[in-house]
Amino acid sequence: MSTHPHHRLVVLDMAGTTVADGGLVEQAFTAAAERLGEDPATMIDHVRATMGESKISVFRHLFGGDENRARQANTAFEEAYGELVADGRIAPVPGAAETVAALTEQGRTVVLTTGFARPTQDAILDALGWRELVGLTLCPADAGGRGRPYPDMVLAAFLRTGAVDDVRQVVVAGDTSYDMLSGVRSGAGIVAGVLTGAHDETALKEHGATDVLASVAGLPALIRQYEERGA
Repeated sequence: MSTHPHHRLVVLDMAGTTVADGGLVEQAFTAAAERLGEDPATMIDHVRATMGESKISVFRHLFGGDENRARQANTAFEEAYGELVADGRIAPVPGAAETVAALTEQGRTVVLTTGFARPTQDAILDALGWRELVGLTLCPADAGGRGRPYPDMVLAAFLRTGAVDDVRQVVVAGDTSYDMLSGVRSGAGIVAGVLTGAHDETALKEHGATDVLASVAGLPALIRQYEERGA
């Protein structure tokens, strides 16, 4: 491979893609709903369908645009998720840290993104010992407030790192339909779905995945295939 890789910016989702959280999102939503005296059973289908979206956006939808209620619910969710993380309930997806290290060694810039708010993202990074793993981590607020399925976090990574000259040199990987949509809308050349999280191959492909991998560990080989073909 050339010493100057073509796809030099890799934007990776966290929960479900690089972080195995074993359904903690649903557990935290349930806890948040109960803290607000709501019935979680009426909400869980929407929560599953919108995995990967900015959590405050999910609550705005669930509470019919009641901003105060949405913010209360989001705070309760973040607290519940943070408690689960603090209890040691998350782990890296097998091979994720090694994948990031391999991509970095190849001269690529890796950015981690999430639909969570910054305090939750930081709690996850701390729990995994990942503070030094990458140079840049982004949450929706870091990209102007719009999370997935908007392309804003991918484009923020593109702008902030200056790692590539063209959005087509960007690689996006994630486990949800919204990860795929955000990748497609950003113009990324490779939009890889992984099967370690929320959505299956059909859903990922329907929303624009160029490739579907068993896990993020397959990403370095996939990128090399593209580069060897000159794609």
